[in-house]
Amino acid sequence: MHTHYTPEQQMLADGVDRFVREHGRFDQWRKLTAEGAAFDEGNWRRMADLGWLALAIPEEDGGFGATAAETMIVAEGLGRGLLREPYVSTCVLAARMLARGGHAAQRGLLAGIAEGRVRIATALGEEGGRFQLNQVRTRAEFAGTGFRLSGAKSWVPDADSAQWIIVPARTRGLADASDGISLFLVAADAPGLRRTDFRSPDHQHISQLQLEGVELQESALLGPLHGGFGLLEYGVDHAIAARLAEACGAMETVAAMTLDYLKVRKQFGATIGSFQALQHRMVDMTIACEEARSMLQLVAAHMDAAPAERQRAVSAAKARIGQCGYYVGHQAVQLHGGVGTSDELAVSHYLKRLAMIDMSFGNADFHRGRFIALSDAVMEEAEVAA
Repeated sequence: MHTHYTPEQQMLADGVDRFVREHGRFDQWRKLTAEGAAFDEGNWRRMADLGWLALAIPEEDGGFGATAAETMIVAEGLGRGLLREPYVSTCVLAARMLARGGHAAQRGLLAGIAEGRVRIATALGEEGGRFQLNQVRTRAEFAGTGFRLSGAKSWVPDADSAQWIIVPARTRGLADASDGISLFLVAADAPGLRRTDFRSPDHQHISQLQLEGVELQESALLGPLHGGFGLLEYGVDHAIAARLAEACGAMETVAAMTLDYLKVRKQFGATIGSFQALQHRMVDMTIACEEARSMLQLVAAHMDAAPAERQRAVSAAKARIGQCGYYVGHQAVQLHGGVGTSDELAVSHYLKRLAMIDMSFGNADFHRGRFIALSDAVMEEAEVAA
């Protein structure tokens, strides 16, 4: 499917492609993984020099004020090269929330993000939350002129390399209410914050956080008191859009790898790509990539729409692209045969990455249910208006 870019977007896409070819080689990826590095610091500096870290930052804060489409172009390139730089965590999710809801001092961090000096993680998940952003049991109690945070967060990407962490906490109401959630900007080395690090199956660096009476000043509040849920949804929807672009980049790359393999691998005196059954499977993989690309364009077209419309588009795309990613990844491994499962070949790592992207911010089943609920709500509103 042809992607209609503006001339400026095409220049960005061409630059990202060159960057991935030069700095996203699989041998480099394996070396970094073996060393235990979260990502390539050199790549992060290069991305800052190229201006990519500043795309989502408003012009008045030293950025470019770009749309979601531009950050999705960069994320797609990261997916093609399996790059682990914390671009979505810092430059999409955190930057979007800071730009929309941060006060003057907090917005000062945006310049640090653009320059590559500041990285910010967001602690969304809690035990038993099941992808629901409103399932927040971490409490923020009023203490003097500030707040005291207590609770636990699970599955926090990129926290081990971040200087700041955005923590949703409940300042009033029940544990599953959307009202009463406030966001706090917490220093990664704040007293009372304990971090346990581990790796996900695709070698991303993940952390669990324990907050034991973390003392914060009133200035740590990000967005309105008790009303941070809308800001959180806004940031997460932009992060999902970027992850979906990353998935499309990974799918198309691993599909191309598989096609190349079918053209050279011989069995019974012929290339296996000449077998009609395998040709059909390759066609199905290509169709799945095209479906995912179509859903990605749907998301890009709705990122500036009203919240309910934006959320419906995001959930529809998240559900379908998750399904397509699993299919393409599994087919790639199967068509490579036994070697497809080896650690030395990139194919298996693309499958793992696609699986983890599907799980991030809610898997396909979760977003299918979310899409249905949002569609029912829209229909009810239309009936009332009529």
